[in-house]
Amino acid sequence: MGAGNALASLIGRAVNVRPGEMPGLLAAFGYHFLLFTAYSILRPVRDSMGIASGVENLDDLFGWTLVGMLVAMPLFGWISGRFRRAVFLPATYLFFVAQLIAFWALFTAQEDVTATAKVFFVWVSVFNLFVVSVFWSFMADLFDKEQGKRLFAFITAGASVGVMTGSGITALLARALGDVNLLLASAALLASTIGLMRYLLRWSARQPGRGERVEERPIGGNPFAGLTRVLGSPYLSGIAAFVFLMAAVNTFLYLQQAQLLSIHYPDRSERTAFLALIEWVMSVSTLLLQFFAVGRLTQRAGVAAMIVVVPLFVVAGFLLISFSPTLATLVGVYIARRVGQYAIVRPCREMLYTTVDRESKYKAKNVNDTLVYRTSDFVVAKGHDAIVSAFQASLSGIALVGAGVAAVWAGVAFTLGRAHERMAADGRRA
Repeated sequence: MGAGNALASLIGRAVNVRPGEMPGLLAAFGYHFLLFTAYSILRPVRDSMGIASGVENLDDLFGWTLVGMLVAMPLFGWISGRFRRAVFLPATYLFFVAQLIAFWALFTAQEDVTATAKVFFVWVSVFNLFVVSVFWSFMADLFDKEQGKRLFAFITAGASVGVMTGSGITALLARALGDVNLLLASAALLASTIGLMRYLLRWSARQPGRGERVEERPIGGNPFAGLTRVLGSPYLSGIAAFVFLMAAVNTFLYLQQAQLLSIHYPDRSERTAFLALIEWVMSVSTLLLQFFAVGRLTQRAGVAAMIVVVPLFVVAGFLLISFSPTLATLVGVYIARRVGQYAIVRPCREMLYTTVDRESKYKAKNVNDTLVYRTSDFVVAKGHDAIVSAFQASLSGIALVGAGVAAVWAGVAFTLGRAHERMAADGRRA
């Protein structure tokens, strides 16, 4: 009991927790931890399978992922509009748990898993954005904009601990157990998030000033309301542009890394273990920033100043790659970019949604986090291949293009951060 109180006191001082917030904060942290442990077990498996099917086929897999998003987006819009969040949130997760178990059965029963591996790559690429988007929609619904500045960095740290745990599990056990068998561990962890999800719903209902809890009524609206809201709001369109450019930067780095990894690590299990090691290093670095720096820095410097830091760093990183186009340089920049994205960009990006209404938090956010993100993947992957084919561009040349994209991303990030701060100061919603 004494140790628990000491830990709560330490967290309270580090995060600036207010009375009554600690139970919800710890439950949100635990939920995020379990979610990302489950996903981080799958990510290296997915990436290794994607490379195994041929690096030249990755842009086609991105295209099929986009098709998956186009199917899933209106379905989620219909479900979230028709049912209470206490129903559609756990139902979404149980749906993915069942599919994970089905994939395990298919991989176990088949000798040639090439076709199933491609489907699995697409499925994980849809799954990860959906479950994370749903999580942050829920957080933006539970916590207001003032709480977001104080608490979101710590909640995001749950993902870092989860990445460290999940990637560590995969790095240690992928060779011994076979990467396919790790799917069952991921399914069990994903299912366990539902208990914390239900606890947070009860915790939120007990908070003062909640009145009749209109949040527990169905959101309503049509299945395509998220898309029309994004197109009709300059603020939400700005977030869409931010996400598109962020994903574009990620895709440039991902494709170049995949090309070099296919050369340096031709064995799938060895490649999976190396990718998991990268995830582990990234998560440890991210965790230190999230626990001890980002929350208080955001309170002092503001969202606009913080959200532009990582895009500017990525510009410098791409320029470094252009001068030293090696696997070590690329992996170093990739890790640093991922650290910045999870430690700084993610909490700041989620704070942007604390100034929008509930339908936008679930539906418009889902469009930006899934459809816009995967559209960028597909468009940039095709553009990357076109540049390489037309101009015989080297890694250095592609890195210079990436630097230009990152510079535009920085401009959009700063403009969007300033718009959020003005709305928060005026008490307006987008």
